[in-house]
Amino acid sequence: MLVLPAELTHKQAAACLRMLSQATHTAHEEPVIADVSALVRFDSSALAVLLQCRRACLRQGKRFAVHGMPPRLGELARLYGVASLLPPAAPAASA
Repeated sequence: MLVLPAELTHKQAAACLRMLSQATHTAHEEPVIADVSALVRFDSSALAVLLQCRRACLRQGKRFAVHGMPPRLGELARLYGVASLLPPAAPAASA
């Protein structure tokens, strides 16, 4: 699972994207899931990072999903028309 930090604004976007891009290459799970539940302070750069991670996954033939989308980030995704590109991760199966 790819885990985003609590803060992801333009200032942190490039470093976060580098870290997540490396992680997508080594991720063996399917789909690759980005956990965004820790996000507290963010701007539209968080969406740009998620969309770039999605593109990296698709290039590798992997599906991509998002876990724990904060309501405000979901609103931004809908506003920019990209919500359908960031599908929610399926709930984990009970053991």
